[in-house]
Amino acid sequence: MTWLSDAALDRLRLAAESPDLSATRYRLVDRIGRGGMGVVFLAEDQILGRRVALKVVDVPDESGDLAARLVREARILAQLEHPGIVPVHDAGALPDGRVFYAMKFVEGRSLREHAASLDSTTDRLRIFQKLCDAVSFAHSRGILHRDLKPENVMIGPFGEVLVLDWGVAKLLRPLAGDSASEVDSSAGAVPARPGTRDGAVVGTVGYMSPEQSRGESAALDARTDVFSLGMILKFLLGEPARVSAPVAAVCAKATSLDPAFRYASVSNLAADVARFLDGLPLEAYPDTLFRRAGRFVRRNQVVVWLVVAYLFARIILILFSRP
Repeated sequence: MTWLSDAALDRLRLAAESPDLSATRYRLVDRIGRGGMGVVFLAEDQILGRRVALKVVDVPDESGDLAARLVREARILAQLEHPGIVPVHDAGALPDGRVFYAMKFVEGRSLREHAASLDSTTDRLRIFQKLCDAVSFAHSRGILHRDLKPENVMIGPFGEVLVLDWGVAKLLRPLAGDSASEVDSSAGAVPARPGTRDGAVVGTVGYMSPEQSRGESAALDARTDVFSLGMILKFLLGEPARVSAPVAAVCAKATSLDPAFRYASVSNLAADVARFLDGLPLEAYPDTLFRRAGRFVRRNQVVVWLVVAYLFARIILILFSRP
C-alpha cells in the first residue's frame, strides 16, 4: 500500500473541490479557506490581470437556500462601498452550476494576530476608530454585521482595517430592488442556516450581545454591534490593570448587558474614543473639577512645568534671601 503525503492529499482535496472556471474570465490559483456557506479560492481575473477571491457554494444545495444566501451576501456587500469593507466585483453561476461571487483579494493578518505587534494604547485605539467607521457606515445603509470579532477584522500591510464576513448580516430595511415584505421578523437576515428566525442564535460566543444569545432576532439594532465592538475593544486593550479609568468606562458602557445603557450608535462610541485621544470629556466618564484639572495638565505639560519651575525658583530665592 502506498501512503500519500499531506501535500499530495491537499492537492487531491483541492482538485475535488475546485470550481469549474472554464468559459469564465477566471483562472484558479489556490484555495484560501472555508466559510459557513462554501470555499474561498484565489483566482486570477484574466481580463483585468488582477487577483480576486472567489466565494463558491461547495455543498449539496437541492433547495437552493445556500445559493440564495450567497447571492444575498454579495448584494449586501455591493451596498457597502467603503474603504473598510471588501468590495464585490462580480457574481453569478459557474458552468458546473454552483453560485459564486468575486471580491477584492486582500492580504494581511487578522486583528487577533495583529494585536500582539501593537505597542501603545493609542495605536490600538486608532485601529478601533477605523473599525468603528466601517461598521457605522454599514449601519447608515441599514445593515448590522452581527458577528464582529477579532477574526473578522483584517489589518492590511499598509494599515488598512477591513471588516470581513457579512454572511449573517441583518437588514434593517430592504436592499435596492427588494420588497418591504422581505424585512420580516428576522429583518432580512442572512442566517447562519436556512430558516433562522426569532429563537435562533446567530453570532460568536464571547462577542455576541445578550439579546443575540437569547435569540431575539427581531429586537436587534445598532446597539447589538456596539456590544460586539466593546468586546473587541476589551480584547485590544488587554490587561485591565493597564487601562485608564476613562477607557475602562467606555468599555463598560459599550458592553452593558442592557441595551438601553449602551451607546445609542457606533458613531457615539467612536466619538467617545476620539474625545479620550484629544483629552476631552467623555460621555461615559462624567466630568469633575479634578478631572478637568488633570486634562488641563496633560494638554499643557510644558507650560505647567515652566510655572512649577518658576514658583520653585521663587521659593528658593525667598528662602535664601532672608537675613
